[in-house]
Amino acid sequence: MSVLELRDVEAGYLKGVKVLQGLSLDVGEGEIVCLIGPNGAGKSTVLRTITGILRPTRGHIRFQGRDIGGMRPDQILRLGIAHVPQGHSSFPAMTVHENLLMGAYALRDRRERERRLAEVYERFPMLHERRKERAGNLSGGQQKVLEIGRALMMRPRLMLLDEPSLGLAPKVAQLAFETIRRLRDEAGISILMVEQNARSGLAISDRAYVLELGRERLEGPARDLLAD
Repeated sequence: MSVLELRDVEAGYLKGVKVLQGLSLDVGEGEIVCLIGPNGAGKSTVLRTITGILRPTRGHIRFQGRDIGGMRPDQILRLGIAHVPQGHSSFPAMTVHENLLMGAYALRDRRERERRLAEVYERFPMLHERRKERAGNLSGGQQKVLEIGRALMMRPRLMLLDEPSLGLAPKVAQLAFETIRRLRDEAGISILMVEQNARSGLAISDRAYVLELGRERLEGPARDLLAD
């Protein structure tokens, strides 16, 4: 069963200039799908279009059977799609605890917010141990875990990850990839991930798409593309 479906989607940043040119893809329930391809292929644009930062000019985007194309980012977030953008997006001067609370800004129920915070701390004990420290004091890999933890505060059904290993040393990147694998295996979250490190991204994924000039050029099981 598909959690997310894109059909013939076109989108871009300037009027009349298309970055996505009829893109179609699917993300299944409890599945990690990896998008790979050269710079300028439109990988990050796919995530921005799904989350409502960009509006599709053509085609359909469906989340759990509901058409979300053209909806506002806050509406899409509340439906259960969380976006962890490229690079570091934590607030460095705020504590780890404060950063996590920012992920639940849309929740008005204080008790529910505290329950979700406890769940994130249980899943990532490192965040609990360092909850009073400034986020800027964490290592690159730890900050990525914090950003994922913040996204989990909204209990998403689908998480969009834009280059989670960007700028991380190889051993630190492995921490990020292991965290992503655990989200699928332990929490059952579906994940659509853009990753330049094709080998590492494909190694933890179920399926993958190769994008070129805004279109899917190859699609299939990640292990097959890894061997291609």
